Amino acid sequence: MGCDSTRCPGWMRTQGNLSSMHPVIETAGLHKTFGRVQALDGLDLTVTAGEVHGFLGPNGAGKSTTIRILLGLARATGGTATIFESDPWKDAVALHRRIAYLPDDVSLWPNLTGGETIDLLSRLRGGTRDRSAYRARRADLIEAFQFDPSKKGRSYSKGNRQKVALIAAFATPAELYIMDEPTSGLDPLMEAVFGQEIAQVSAAGATVLLSSHILSEVEELCDRVSIIRAGKTVETGTLAELRHLTRTEVSFAREGLTDKLLQEIPSTHDLCTVKDRVQFTVDSESVTAVLLSLALLDVKALTIAPPSLEELFLRQYGDTLTPAEGSAAHSSESAR
Repeated sequence: MGCDSTRCPGWMRTQGNLSSMHPVIETAGLHKTFGRVQALDGLDLTVTAGEVHGFLGPNGAGKSTTIRILLGLARATGGTATIFESDPWKDAVALHRRIAYLPDDVSLWPNLTGGETIDLLSRLRGGTRDRSAYRARRADLIEAFQFDPSKKGRSYSKGNRQKVALIAAFATPAELYIMDEPTSGLDPLMEAVFGQEIAQVSAAGATVLLSSHILSEVEELCDRVSIIRAGKTVETGTLAELRHLTRTEVSFAREGLTDKLLQEIPSTHDLCTVKDRVQFTVDSESVTAVLLSLALLDVKALTIAPPSLEELFLRQYGDTLTPAEGSAAHSSESAR
């Protein structure tokens, strides 16, 4: 994610001093009710300066409600929420000058062209004051996202509407990017472009809160993740910190190993043989002992797959996901 002074645009290098010792986003015991519906039930969330933070949970978990409270579009029923140590409800106008937001469902003015919409949104955030820098950045993004800015908003597909919002968000520098399902409707090539832009703004010192159903995307881009369930945070930390909660997959060629020898391998779960390969899972804290045992057996064609974010997610939600949610939360191939 590095970005040196010879490669970074000038507007990005000015962002390098944005980090502080205080969290950029912090919620504590956040509650929100809509009548009898409890949308948030004591949500705790901390996003530190300069990090890309994944915000995970299926539909109905409370992600969008949290984002609306952080943007000052809804008022919390209880608990606290701050952005840059300010109240997002009371200080929304000032905070919005420092935030770029991408909603999960982008709507455009039907009679404005895509380029006009990008310029209007950028002007609202004060991003066109340095016109030459803005035009250069806008042109680079239009080229990178392979976008035609001359068409009217009503003619754009979902993917192109998403591109309008993404270009507008990245064309004007921000200290905090809040993105709700940002790659919805994009093809894999454009998803890769999005990842490159996230890497650039992160290298420049900006903070990103990224809500996504594409777990491979979160795993690739995010420094830390928070998983929420029924309006509460159930897991939070770096992927390395969370991987101890899931099991590592191990497989190797059987090649003459007897059942007795296989049974002596410590701490295995679900051991079986499939097409002449031994397969099992092991709790992450027991991997070292298992590897020592396999070395003594002189196993061949050993492969080890570390636990994925998908496994961690399904560990929290596998018992309650609907078929549609389970499909959305599956591997990168099924998600994409």
